[in-house]
Formats: sequence, structure tokens, C-alpha cells
Amino acid sequence: MAKVYFKAIDSYLKTEEINASAVDMLRLIEEKENYKLNKYVPLKVHLGEKGNTTFIHPRNFEGIIEYLKQKGIDTAFIETNVLYKGQRNTVTNHLKVAEEHGFTRIPVIIADGEAGEDYELVEINKKNFDKCKIARTIAAEEQLIVLSHFKGHALAGYGGAIKQLGMGFASKGGKLAQHANSIPKINSLKCKACKACAMKCPENAIIVDKKAKIDKNKCVGCASCMASCPHNAITNSWLASLSRSFNERLAEYAYAAAKDKRHIYISFAFNITKNCDCEGHPMKIIAKDLGIFASTDPVAIDKACLDVLDKNEGRTVFKRGRYTLEYAEKIGLGSKSYELIEI
Repeated sequence: MAKVYFKAIDSYLKTEEINASAVDMLRLIEEKENYKLNKYVPLKVHLGEKGNTTFIHPRNFEGIIEYLKQKGIDTAFIETNVLYKGQRNTVTNHLKVAEEHGFTRIPVIIADGEAGEDYELVEINKKNFDKCKIARTIAAEEQLIVLSHFKGHALAGYGGAIKQLGMGFASKGGKLAQHANSIPKINSLKCKACKACAMKCPENAIIVDKKAKIDKNKCVGCASCMASCPHNAITNSWLASLSRSFNERLAEYAYAAAKDKRHIYISFAFNITKNCDCEGHPMKIIAKDLGIFASTDPVAIDKACLDVLDKNEGRTVFKRGRYTLEYAEKIGLGSKSYELIEI
């Protein structure tokens, strides 16, 4: 049974406690699970889209960085380019955002090339993919510390360790492959023809006349339009076949990202919002801060985050996306069964 370490911290403002707890968990995984750290261990992060205010700020990673430094372990922040329009779709723009958001303590590496073209094919031979396009610089490393912000996501339902692996480790082409067949739909009664969706669409697949319309031949299913619509007029079709297809594709890419690796997963359950840090604007907090989770199993840590969140809120917060856990367990990414160890 997988072990998930948990430290309850009721406020994102408790930076000192967050840092100390993250180090305690990393030390526990090293000692209790005999998880030796390599001489170089990058930190996989989400830098937050320009304008976003609820991403996990790098001040909360200072403890981990200092701990690695004391052990003589080199590190860097590592990330990949995004698929949609925004300030993080090329290395040049991405690095500007990194600096603006405070990711300056250690080097920042964008792992899939200037425009997301640099990747390595990882063979998995699963239902949806035989091979996956994992960012080359990430694929070359045997171990990363995967720092995830646990929160919601417009398409995946929730975002945690599995999404950080599947989407976060993929090159642009890999991200596109995961989004295939997930075509949103527009509610014409709610649409105000404001063009927000068209301006955000990376493929110019939305035409706005009296109402917005999606060209299904151009749409890549990235859900940028869903996230950008101020009137909640755009949703996914959520047909079972399409919805589950995305969950499966995400899980398979996560499997490729974790295959033959010794990653460590630390999830920060603070600033819990309905949607992702990829949205370039302030977002409303929808649940109380929980604390920090850590594990060597990405499925177990996501399941623990969801369970503790639901218990803390007295309701099911993120109803969509639970199938990702089932399928991820089925293909061997990890286990939904876990022991929660509170520290």
C-alpha cells in the first residue's frame, strides 16, 4: 500500500511552516522509503500564467532548494511550453513570466525547446498511445521532484500530480495529442459574442458573428475557450466516450512521464480554485486551504488530496475527473489504496 504523508496547514500565508513541512516530508521519503536522491534533481513546477495570482509562489519552495543545496544536490526549476495562446508558449516569453513571478533563486529550464518542438518518444503501448512525446530535457532525467498545485481544472476536473506528469511533462505535440476529440460546445443563449474565446483560441477555430461558433475541423480541444469565457457559455460535450478518452490520454501520458523513473511528488493544497493556474487572471478561492501532501505514488497522492478535500468541505468538490484515478491504476501508474501518515 502506498504511503502518503500529510501535514495539515490551514493557511497559505504560513510560508515558514510550509517550507519546513515540505523538507520534513522529503526527508521522510528518503529515510523511511529508502529513496536516494540523485546528484541532480530538477523541480517540476507550474510557473503560473501572466496575470494569475493563485499559483504556488516559489517562496514556498525555498526550504526544498536549501535542503538540496546542503546535501550537495544541484537543482533547477523545469517546465514545458503551453499549447494555447498566452505568455508561456515559447521559451523567450516563458522565461519572462518566470522572472516576473519570482522564479529566480535557481535556473529555469523550459524543457521542450523554443516553440515546444523538442521531445523524446517514450514507448508505452497502451490503449490510446503506443508512444508519447515527452519533453526531451525532462525525459533525460531519472528523477524529478514534482511540485504540484492541487486545484481544479476546466477539462480534467482537478489538477494534481497526475496532471502535472501527463500534461506538464509533455511537449506541445504531446499536449495536443491528449486533447484530441475533446471538442467544447457553445450555449447560444448564454453567448454574448464578446470574442473573449476567439482571442484565446490557439488555432483560430472560433468565428464570432452574432454568436460564437466553433470550427470542429480546427479545434484541438485545449479548453482555452472554456476557461476564458466570462459568461460560462462554453462547456465540453462531456459525452462519456469523449470525457473518458481525455482522462485515459492524460493518464497514459502520466505513465510515460513516470516510466522507469524515481520521481517524488509533493502537492500543495492551497489557493484551491475551480480552474487551472494557466488562466491569466485572478480567480476565486472555492475551498479552505488543506496543507501539503507527499508520496512516491502519483495516483495515491491525488486520491488522498481529493479525499481530504471532500472530508474537509463536507461535500464532493471536484466531481469530474475521478475516472482518471481508476484508469491510471488500471494501467499501472500507481495505486488508489494508500496509508495517510499525518506529521
